[in-house]
Amino acid sequence: MGLPVTAPPPGEDTPRRLSTARGTGDRLFRGALRGSGLAVLAIMAAVGLFLLLRAVQALRTAGFSFLTTERWEPDTHDFGIAAVLTGTLLIAAVAVVVSVPLALGTALYISEIAPERLRRTLIALVDLMAAVPSVVYGLWGLFFLQGEVIGLSRWLSTWFGWIPFLHVDGAHQDDPLASASVYTASTFVAGIVVGLMVAPIQCSVMREVFSRAPVGEREGAYALGSTRAGMIRSVVLPYGAAGIIGGTMLGLGRALGETIAVYLIISPVFTIQPHILQTGANSVSSLIALHYGDSSGFGVSALMAAGLALFLLTLVVNFTASSIVARSRSGAQSEA
Repeated sequence: MGLPVTAPPPGEDTPRRLSTARGTGDRLFRGALRGSGLAVLAIMAAVGLFLLLRAVQALRTAGFSFLTTERWEPDTHDFGIAAVLTGTLLIAAVAVVVSVPLALGTALYISEIAPERLRRTLIALVDLMAAVPSVVYGLWGLFFLQGEVIGLSRWLSTWFGWIPFLHVDGAHQDDPLASASVYTASTFVAGIVVGLMVAPIQCSVMREVFSRAPVGEREGAYALGSTRAGMIRSVVLPYGAAGIIGGTMLGLGRALGETIAVYLIISPVFTIQPHILQTGANSVSSLIALHYGDSSGFGVSALMAAGLALFLLTLVVNFTASSIVARSRSGAQSEA
């Protein structure tokens, strides 16, 4: 039989009833956060609405052909973004192929291998590279990198020209003294420059997530006889999947909208250019920068329509990345 339960004598301490009432500071903080989130959404919606209202005239005139027409002659009502949108996607794809391995390797070295003193220096250098203006990268790519990459472009075209996107029209593969102008101002050069621009941003995101991998799981991997490489492969990389995806998509969003560096390097063409090593490329942002100053009222509306397409493309990329990151386990508590 259990002991009888008796009420505590009067005057003795009794358990305090917990209350969920929030204090004034909590309510103010919660309201500030909610207001900030709503302000971001309102600004984004305002930008989209502004672009839509300015683009209505051009979209009504062009209709669905706006997405399929390669030429850009708004004064004759013959315009579309098929060429510039394809160029935008190709430049961004080259940038991601260049930047992701570089950012991933650098982030792993900083967070897992580098000594503490060198780690602090490398973090500062990476953050400094992310702050360099894009025009500096563009000038560096135009006057230095482009000449250095011609040999690589020729080699890729010579040995892998049977791959459609690596073929170069007009290249004389049997003549080593042939003009190199067919390899300049290309999607490949612009993509490399943009990739080097976005790599520091991607590296910072990945490094921050890698550094938060659970210590218990790291120690458990070592206790089971794993090497450092094995621990990184079995613990850090799976845990940091969200950082890899988030950093990659953040860099992709930056690459899609890059303007000045691409504008300085490419030679604009208004035909779909699938050969990334060949001279001639284009992008939506460089199109706007090139024609905004000399466009008529209808031409500005057409440029706003192109900007609206780029805005929607960036939103799709970011929301896709957010949905993937939300399903990852980065940030979860260690089970060890």
